[in-house]
Amino acid sequence: MAHEKYQTLIEKLHACMAACNHCYDACLEEEDVKMMAGCIRLDRECADICAYLEQALVRNTPFASELTGVCAKICQACGDECNKHDHKHCQDCAKACYECAEACKQIA
Repeated sequence: MAHEKYQTLIEKLHACMAACNHCYDACLEEEDVKMMAGCIRLDRECADICAYLEQALVRNTPFASELTGVCAKICQACGDECNKHDHKHCQDCAKACYECAEACKQIA
């Protein structure tokens, strides 16, 4: 199957989406939600692009290079924002985002 060549990236995308969704939800429970607004916003952006790209790769999109380039930028930005916060969910999310960004860059 065509998507098998993207299997590692698909796994990274799924892990990143899950970490971002968890971080998003946990940020909403933080005491100072306003301080977490940037993190929450980027968590949503990142989770959405990762979910879309995962689906697109499975169906063998002809736009893999372009989409992975965009995804890498969003994952990097989300990782950078999450890395500013000491919460475990933010640090776990940053790690997943950075790993996904690197995997995307290899295809882009």
